[in-house]
Amino acid sequence: MVDDDGFRDFVHARMKRLSRLAYLLTGDYHGAEDLLQTALVKLAAKWPAVARAGEPDAYLRRILYNEHVSLWRRSRHLRNEYSAERLPERASGTDVAASTVRRVLLEQALAKLSRKQRAVIVLRFFEDLSEADAAAAMGVSVGTVKSQTSYALGKLRELAPELHVLIREPQEVRA
Repeated sequence: MVDDDGFRDFVHARMKRLSRLAYLLTGDYHGAEDLLQTALVKLAAKWPAVARAGEPDAYLRRILYNEHVSLWRRSRHLRNEYSAERLPERASGTDVAASTVRRVLLEQALAKLSRKQRAVIVLRFFEDLSEADAAAAMGVSVGTVKSQTSYALGKLRELAPELHVLIREPQEVRA
């Protein structure tokens, strides 16, 4: 196994974000846990070299994306199952109903995309990666990221017009 060398601190500091990223890629809590666990095991095996190279976040994103696509290829004949065993945690001061509607709309919209398109949208807009960084994470060209982003956004506009409620109108400045 891995000599710690900062691996635990790395994972602990990023666990919440990594869990959300895995969930956005899979659209399923259990699948996200499995995906993240697999990716972390692979990262742990190469941790000393990855830590020395200085880009563990990018390396882990690449593992997550590759594992996500590989799992899909192995199980594409199976349908996605969504479990409702766990209720979302309630944050104080938030409109639970509105945030639930937004989350459901986003999940349904992302489910309408291909795996590659979904990954591009997650990397570009959730992870806020540049086109070049997203291309590196996916192992594709920048042109592929641009075209997949364009196709994905067009598909979302066509198949999920209800997403317009996720865009907040700027509040008027009061004089």
